Amino acid sequence: MRQNSFHNRVYGARQPSAWTNSASCSTAKRRFGSGPPGSRRPRTRKKAVPLWRAMSWCGKTGAVPTESGSVFADRILTVPNVLSVLRLLGVPLFLWLLLVEHADGWAFTLLVLSGVTDFLDGKLARLLDQSSRLGALLDPFVDRLYLVTTLAAFVIRGLLPWWVAVILVGRDAVLTLTLSIYRRRELSPPEVIYLGKAATFALMSALPWLLAGQMDWAAAGFGRAFGGALLVWGTAVYVWTGALYLWKALAVARAIPPVPHHTR
Repeated sequence: MRQNSFHNRVYGARQPSAWTNSASCSTAKRRFGSGPPGSRRPRTRKKAVPLWRAMSWCGKTGAVPTESGSVFADRILTVPNVLSVLRLLGVPLFLWLLLVEHADGWAFTLLVLSGVTDFLDGKLARLLDQSSRLGALLDPFVDRLYLVTTLAAFVIRGLLPWWVAVILVGRDAVLTLTLSIYRRRELSPPEVIYLGKAATFALMSALPWLLAGQMDWAAAGFGRAFGGALLVWGTAVYVWTGALYLWKALAVARAIPPVPHHTR
């Protein structure tokens, strides 16, 4: 009770998630009806899912369907996941274009395409009902990988001060270390802060504009100015949201003791 009440005060009460492990399959069978023919069923019927469908989901995906029929499954071959994999494959290509070939125009195009696909994969996951555990892990991983490699490449090319890259990468490194606080207390990580997502978007938008400012075209001056403004705002908000995440982690560490693990 102490953990739950503190968790609700810090993060707010959460609605039940459809991402449920396979151990909840028996619960799904009871919810959607698993008794013999003629047995009494629940009176509330909110888009009831047939028993055979619930059992097939449990057996194949390890996830439990909700009353609306949606499921957060172990699906791999989905449109959002394909887009994330394409973005992942674009990382070494971007580094080759920027650092080896110095093809700034093609590198700029690849950065823009990466940002567009990053925007689309989340939208398509909700629109096509193709959310998956792999996508929930792959999408933020590719985002961070693109950010780190792009910052490093920009520093090498002299397009970005090294201390800006150190601040941004250091922020992510510190927050990665705080995840152990939640794992040792068997708590889920905190909810994503919207401002943090906005800061990430601003940074990922600033980098193409900074690169465009180095190209020989009419909008080079605008690219440098606009990219610099996005970089300053994104960096400030990125650091601020990182401080909020860190404060939450330290508050959890002070208020909740770690869960002891008994050896069998």
